[in-house]
Amino acid sequence: MLNGVVLHRRPYRETSVIVDFFTLEQGRVSAVVRGMRQAKSDRKSLLQPFQSLQLQLAGKSELKTLAHVEANDKRISLTGDALYCGFYINELLTRVLPQGLVADTLYHRYIHCLDQLVTRTALDISLRHFEFGVLDELGVLPDITVTSEGEPLSLGNRYCFHTDIGIVPIDKGKNTFLGQSLIDIANEEWNDESRATAKLICRQALHPFLGSKPLHSRALFKRA
Repeated sequence: MLNGVVLHRRPYRETSVIVDFFTLEQGRVSAVVRGMRQAKSDRKSLLQPFQSLQLQLAGKSELKTLAHVEANDKRISLTGDALYCGFYINELLTRVLPQGLVADTLYHRYIHCLDQLVTRTALDISLRHFEFGVLDELGVLPDITVTSEGEPLSLGNRYCFHTDIGIVPIDKGKNTFLGQSLIDIANEEWNDESRATAKLICRQALHPFLGSKPLHSRALFKRA
């Protein structure tokens, strides 16, 4: 049995769906759930986003078949802004995490992020921590404590972030930030400037993986 959660589901043929799961043991896995779109299917209530599950999958191809599913005791209920944040982290994983990449540390980060969303604990900071975890899993987490040349940061100097090289000194321009903000992020000292800087760096670092296709969850959040 696998431990997992539902990231996304989409219709498949006449009565079935394809569900993207994020599992502790096998990473992101897709599986066909046969007959789920039929009125009498008892799996509809189980296969909801954020529900902690135990799964049994069958098949040797990349697209599995769901053989068995049951709910764990833990249930996650998100509302309002926290719900949109939950949709965002699910969509982010669906878009950037390769199929079958075992990511147990990131899985635990994901569960922890959901717990923080439930308690509505600093939603934006919870998202930044999770995004840093995603970047770390992808092998591209930037070192924000020094410049790309390995030089120490100066509190009053301005810098920018380049996805291919890291933190670069700059006199002026768009998307720049103070060295103080980077040091505050590293020290978990959150204020308006460090929050804005962390959001900017995460968005820029994730862009090569997301490409130009917008995230639907961001659009939902803007309309809310």
